[in-house]
Formats: sequence, structure tokens, C-alpha cells
Amino acid sequence: MPEARLELANFLQALLFVYSTCLLAHIVLQFIFAMGLRVPYARWSSAILGFLRDVSEPYLRLFRRLPLQVGPLDLTPLVALLVLRFVGGAIIGIVLP
Repeated sequence: MPEARLELANFLQALLFVYSTCLLAHIVLQFIFAMGLRVPYARWSSAILGFLRDVSEPYLRLFRRLPLQVGPLDLTPLVALLVLRFVGGAIIGIVLP
């Protein structure tokens, strides 16, 4: 039984890492593309950004309802990443004995 809990905790940790990486990549690429460094009409960049948007927007939409904008700066992704890390760490802590 302890091996199953350890495997579940490792799986959840890997899942949180992959999702956090996708969120971070979405944030960075949106910032880079907003600065005008995007190749126009490039299918690969549109495909990557579309995938990352489809993966991360449902989670980020939960936090967009909160007033997390300070002037032109949007703190929604930062708060979403912090909540994901804390809640994920708490769940992993519960799973492990």
C-alpha cells in the first residue's frame, strides 16, 4: 500500500510540474508575442500558442474574475501559479503518509 501512495504522489508531482511549465510557457510566449517578436503568419508559433492557450486558459479564467490588475500589469498568472503550487503541495502532502 505505501508503494501505491508514493507512486500516486510522484504522478501528481509530475502532473503539477508539467501544468506549471505549460502555464509559465504561455505567460512568457504571450509577453514575447505582445512585444512584437512574433513571426507573422507562422503556423508553428500559432499552433504552439493555441495549444498553450487551450491548456491554460480554463484554469486562468477562474482567477480573471478577481481584481488582480495593477494598472497595465496583470497579476492573474502569478497568483494562479502560486495557488497551483500551494494547493498541489498540500494535496501531495495529504497523499504521502
